[in-house]
Amino acid sequence: MPESTVLPEQDRALLPSDDDVRFYAEHGWYLSPKLLTDDEVDALVAASEEYYAGRRDRELPLRPEKLSYWTPEDGEVQRNNDYIHYESETIGAILRKPIIAATAARLARVDLIRLFQATLLYKPPQPDEKSNIVPWHFDKYYWATSSSEDMITAFIPFHHCDEEMGTITMVDGSHRWDEFRGWDSRNGHAAVPGDTEREHLLTEVSRRNGAEVVKLPMTIPKGHMTFHHCRLYHGSAANRSDRPRRAISLHLQDGANAHRDHRLATDSRQTAYKHDELLRKLPDGSPDYSDPEFCPVLWQS
Repeated sequence: MPESTVLPEQDRALLPSDDDVRFYAEHGWYLSPKLLTDDEVDALVAASEEYYAGRRDRELPLRPEKLSYWTPEDGEVQRNNDYIHYESETIGAILRKPIIAATAARLARVDLIRLFQATLLYKPPQPDEKSNIVPWHFDKYYWATSSSEDMITAFIPFHHCDEEMGTITMVDGSHRWDEFRGWDSRNGHAAVPGDTEREHLLTEVSRRNGAEVVKLPMTIPKGHMTFHHCRLYHGSAANRSDRPRRAISLHLQDGANAHRDHRLATDSRQTAYKHDELLRKLPDGSPDYSDPEFCPVLWQS
């Protein structure tokens, strides 16, 4: 078993309890105890600043078409940089801390967790900047070529993160909603939080499910993080504070996940994820979502 899957004795008490696992199954999200030390969080800040200044420990061998990759030329908009775990060794090493993946495995009730993708996030303190608003969405929408329904995302802020900073907001229990045909059409899927004209998405989906829309902005202390199910609707509002909101969105896959052929419900077009260009190929030509170069095993029980 890889060394990274060994959980230090002092971390075992940090794992979700049986009640926490039941809560996650019902609500679709979980706020962790302190899983990162202050020094580790501060190291993430320092490494991210070095990254923004141009440092790369290694670079992607190619730039997938759908890659999110902020550069200084883009200006003071929200920054999104995919594959941060690959290009920054300091950040990658912290994201591989066993307690993070062990927590995900416990919540998802699986025995193996691989890294799927990690995106470095930065919201400048500009409340009027439209890019600061993240539309309502669920992650599985972007991962339609993934076979698993147990994938999970950890949202990891680099500081105390609250509603003023544009924290992640969960739509409680929405991972249990049935989706109507066309959810993957890329037509009307996203709705901007607070935009009444486009709130129809949540209203319509919840109505069809006989459910109430309950929006919960997460207050996340430094060193803590949230985990959410791949079908849970979530989004975030603008950063109204006087400092940038820094975070990583760490996407995790269970061991059973694999590439699948998927065509849009509305027009039968083939969908693809950015991985599909980057990962090694299986004998049948499909991308290998267990490629250890980009999707290493983080936890195995």
